[in-house]
Amino acid sequence: MSLENVYFIGIGGIGMSAIARYYKHRGKNVSGYDKTESHLTDKLESEGIKVHYEDDPDLLPKNKENTLVIYTPAVPSDMKEMQYAADRGYRVVKRSRALGEITRGETCLAVAGTHGKTTTSTMIAHIFTSSGTGCSGFLGGISKNYHTNLLLGHNDVIIAEADEFDRSFLQLFPHIAVITSADADHLDIYGNIGALREAFGQFASQIDSGGFLVKKKNAMITGTEKIKARIFEYSYDEKCDFYASGIKALPGGYFKFDINYPAFGEKKAGSIKDCTTGIPGMINVENSIAAAAVAILYGIDAKEIKKALATFSGVERRLDVKISRPGFTYIDDYAHHPKEISAAIRSLREMFPGRKISGIFQPHLYSRTRDFANDFADSLGALDELILLDIYPAREKPIPGITSKIIFDKVKITEKTLLNKENLMDFLKTKKFDILITFGAGNISDFIDPITKMFEKA
Repeated sequence: MSLENVYFIGIGGIGMSAIARYYKHRGKNVSGYDKTESHLTDKLESEGIKVHYEDDPDLLPKNKENTLVIYTPAVPSDMKEMQYAADRGYRVVKRSRALGEITRGETCLAVAGTHGKTTTSTMIAHIFTSSGTGCSGFLGGISKNYHTNLLLGHNDVIIAEADEFDRSFLQLFPHIAVITSADADHLDIYGNIGALREAFGQFASQIDSGGFLVKKKNAMITGTEKIKARIFEYSYDEKCDFYASGIKALPGGYFKFDINYPAFGEKKAGSIKDCTTGIPGMINVENSIAAAAVAILYGIDAKEIKKALATFSGVERRLDVKISRPGFTYIDDYAHHPKEISAAIRSLREMFPGRKISGIFQPHLYSRTRDFANDFADSLGALDELILLDIYPAREKPIPGITSKIIFDKVKITEKTLLNKENLMDFLKTKKFDILITFGAGNISDFIDPITKMFEKA
């Protein structure tokens, strides 16, 4: 019997919602559950996808033979809907498996990394779309060029964000892959950084033998002897296969630079002169090198790459400027790992030299807080002022003795405040800020609109 219904448990996640949209486009009956209503679920409902917010097995499609159930690992296994689907013999797969099946037999271009993958994959998708080459894109954020996390193209090219959480990326077998970073993270899954680097090595070994790996210079992975693809390295300023040179700072944290590339196949070594990105920050120069490398290896014309980089508008919640006026700027960012926070603060210093930067940070996961408390304290110490919220638990149960205070006590700046999120808005009403940024992957996103509206009126 053919597939008619696709049911999602955790449909409001950024990766899940993209797959839901894909199946809706394919003419399937799409519906699902999520714990809470959000901008994403509201958008899905506006597109004709039924979403509910109570754990009710009666809302699953009745015919198990023509129904596929897709779930996110963030959903607890004791959920009634999960148990019902398993007990009744529905076909139940993880999100990563579903994405792997969609990409099988297509030309998959995948971007992996403990940070940087969402912006880089969205940049690649924009280059392919803007150039007329075309692609479908399953993105880990909302593209500000296209206002969606799913692009649908006219060819067999699929650009996918390859998530290392729960080893999800091992479901992908790409033609070209990028590894932006392989730093310690998700140690609740991997146990230690060695196991994480082994998983990245296994992912790289799954690139087809005629394909390419574009790896950040100095990103450590193990098992490279098993990689069948040709390996290239990239950097924003160190000489290697793909790198930037002639970097010139422009007002507002923007840069002009040349992209240098190596000889491969019948193509001679060369450079794309005077590139700029449509979004500020040195980190986005680096992301653009990786994105351009994929486009060059695929065969997209240099002029089209240059034009697309200049017109790239970024991704929601990635150095996302919400308010910008003389004397006050409010920016939101998804950073939830110490290295991401450090990179974001460096970018802010480039964009706003000499100005006071205040940050609101919500730690994400008890285990990540425990494992990186010292690193978080160091990265947050680069702010001028810190407002630290309680931990967002996501999928985890509390760990005894692990609270935001273990970070707070280690932060070596004098202007710092520890708050429950319920008290945040009242606290902000008493303050005057120069540059304000919100950081985090949890429900700190619920505060973006209230903070924006409050300071728009100020």
